[in-house]
Amino acid sequence: MGDARATWFWGAVALLLSSLAIPWFLWGSDAVVAGLPLWLWWHVGWMCLTAIVFYAFTRRAWGVGIEGGVSDG
Repeated sequence: MGDARATWFWGAVALLLSSLAIPWFLWGSDAVVAGLPLWLWWHVGWMCLTAIVFYAFTRRAWGVGIEGGVSDG
């Protein structure tokens, strides 16, 4: 993947993960699964997905979008 394409891709992934981190659609729901509220299960699953995506990011694109070097002076 080109550097610009990779920057846009990982930026979109970060935006998607951030926007769906809060389950707005579950507000007001009193559904319970295995003794815990459904919104709590959403967070558990979302954190697992986020950890997997972050692992993929660290292996493939760590440093994408960072330009320039350290300058003395």
